[in-house]
Amino acid sequence: MKFSNIKRTFIICATLLLVGASVPAFADLTTDAKIEYNRGIEYYKTGSYEQAAEAFKKATELDPNYIDAYFNLGSLLEYLKQDDEALNAFKQIILRKPDDYESVYKAAELSKKLGNYDKAKMYLTLIPTDYLIGQRAKELAQSMNTDLPTAKAEQTEPKSFSQANEMNDSNGVYNDISSPTGITTDSSGNLYVATFADNAIYKIAPNNQKMIYVKNPKINGPIGLARDNSGNLYIANYNKNNVLKVDTSGNVTELINNVQNPYCLYLTDGLLFVSSQGSNQVIRYKLK
Repeated sequence: MKFSNIKRTFIICATLLLVGASVPAFADLTTDAKIEYNRGIEYYKTGSYEQAAEAFKKATELDPNYIDAYFNLGSLLEYLKQDDEALNAFKQIILRKPDDYESVYKAAELSKKLGNYDKAKMYLTLIPTDYLIGQRAKELAQSMNTDLPTAKAEQTEPKSFSQANEMNDSNGVYNDISSPTGITTDSSGNLYVATFADNAIYKIAPNNQKMIYVKNPKINGPIGLARDNSGNLYIANYNKNNVLKVDTSGNVTELINNVQNPYCLYLTDGLLFVSSQGSNQVIRYKLK
């Protein structure tokens, strides 16, 4: 017996792709990712759910922005009682498309199942009550002995000075950062973290508030980070064999190309040093 969480509209699209029809919604996806996605659909139709999950996972690895594949992967993993992995799949959707409220709801539901009520409430506060899924969000909140207004108030309640600065003044851990790699800071005490799997750079403020600082199609496999005195951020873009510059307005440009697997960055006196794993070299670049 099949379950209902698989996105059936995507199954229709996948069938069209199998017969070679043109589907604009998939135009920006890689061919190999589409093939794996279609393979997942076929496995799903025959009830081979573990194989289907593997195919959807492969599709997301080939195209990290494949929203449909993440959703179907998450639904299958939840059905297979792999709730932690299912939650991670829905998190990937939220990171790329924050207004996918069905995925936000699934993240809340799975967080509750995993016993993390605070995280579940946080996700619920992101869902507008006037959306169709808003009523389900209200019911999920009630099942945790709260309501959406109360949950929102808890999220926006200001922290005391000692709470806000606890991470900077003592030992601690920053949680829920997917595949963290390079880190750097600025003069205001903000921490910047590259996330290799998410192809994004997070900014964590001194009060521990985390946000996406930059996410751009040009970023693919970020590792090393460096920041200059003018506030520009530099990224060792491992999978694209280049180094990127992010200016203070958020514009992303290629600074150095043809760097084989750039890894670590070090900036001093206007010189940017880049270690190149693929060529066994360290590159010196003078910033203008």
